[in-house]
Amino acid sequence: MKLGMRALLGWALMGGGLMGGMPAVAAGPGAASAALAQLDRELAAVVNDAQHPLSGLSVLAVRDGKVAYQQQFGLRRIDTAGTGSTAPVTPATMFRIASISKMMTTFGLMKLLEEGRVELDADAGSYLGFPLRNPHFPDQPITLRQLLSHTSSLRDDAGYSWGTDTRLSDVLLPGGSKYGNGAMWAQGPSAAPGAYFTYCNLNWGVIGTIMERVSGERFDRLMKRLLLTPMGLRGGYNTSEFSPAEVADTATLYRKRTTDTEIWNPAGPWIAQVDNYGVVAPAAPAGIASYVTGSNATLFSPTGGMRISAPDMGKIMLMLINQGQHEGKQILQPGTIKLMFSEQWTNNGSNGDTLRGLYHSWGLGTQRFADTPGSGNRLVQGGGFSAVGHLGEAYGLVSTFVVDLEHRNGLISLIGGFGTDPEQYPGRYSALARSEELILTALYRRAVLGKAD
Repeated sequence: MKLGMRALLGWALMGGGLMGGMPAVAAGPGAASAALAQLDRELAAVVNDAQHPLSGLSVLAVRDGKVAYQQQFGLRRIDTAGTGSTAPVTPATMFRIASISKMMTTFGLMKLLEEGRVELDADAGSYLGFPLRNPHFPDQPITLRQLLSHTSSLRDDAGYSWGTDTRLSDVLLPGGSKYGNGAMWAQGPSAAPGAYFTYCNLNWGVIGTIMERVSGERFDRLMKRLLLTPMGLRGGYNTSEFSPAEVADTATLYRKRTTDTEIWNPAGPWIAQVDNYGVVAPAAPAGIASYVTGSNATLFSPTGGMRISAPDMGKIMLMLINQGQHEGKQILQPGTIKLMFSEQWTNNGSNGDTLRGLYHSWGLGTQRFADTPGSGNRLVQGGGFSAVGHLGEAYGLVSTFVVDLEHRNGLISLIGGFGTDPEQYPGRYSALARSEELILTALYRRAVLGKAD
């Protein structure tokens, strides 16, 4: 869409209402056009920053329940192998969205909850077919609520993904072939199930396996049935079953960092990290033909493996804003959405690992951003935007899905790769990387508030 058309659309969508507790900015067509043109320039400057470049970017902003802005920058394919496969990021470009996948997986689980297939406070082992117990607390059952809120006492120290030759019972049960020294279980006086928050990817491998067990369907196909197909969304958790068009639209993730020795070289070339489908076609997980559904869903990465575009993520955001409705279909019940984003854990100073202040409150598979000054989880400079959603980071990608359901505003950002170590370019007011701060603040000011300097 050309700038003039997009700016005019943004102006038409910038009606009244309240946002973040503040009156909306009354923007006429000239002010809206100036704000969106300025937003284009600001985001392009972040992507093309000579000191901290990004390989590609896809963003979307929702204002008062409507898409106010969506735009793409940079490349989804970089010709690193002389194949001539360079291609730009487009609205159809799908990224491996990392841990936002956990929230998407939770949407599927909530559908099973609505159908009565699972209960949040039941013993999760009753769904797995084997006892799910921390051996240091053998009398305390672990529940789906605890898995979803990262209070299960599981840890990632022993890994969180295995192939088709492994069953989760081999990993989680003492004496199992992959149990080792039991590093996947926390121990200590504060480590009991339900007592302490520690962000853990393995929780979602267990959740995905439970979803397979209670449905009888393979996780990747189950998620298509429960979420993607009803909403007309492209992508999913298994690229080997993508159409040729979907494969072509899947972004390669990049860093200017080696994949083996993990050495950054900002002056060097972009290096493909994952989904390098301009060079090698996607392959099915080894042994998938003999995979036993319900034994180990980690091979589909319920924790981080979903590929989807920013515009399709925008459809999910609007579904949440619209009380679970999408194009006349009730995808989730309003009560389910309220439950999913309700507070399950809050940091009190001694009951969790906040990861340098990033985590302060958690729902069911969702993070809560309270917009507290100095908290580390403030989303925009100067505040004013409290939200729920999820963040993601893996293989060079950094992703954001945050929505203020009360005021019907939201931000989506998918960064395809960093040219410099984001740890060396930290945020100034949050635990985010500085590039993320700049992107989210620009989106909020220009597309949501409609402000132009």
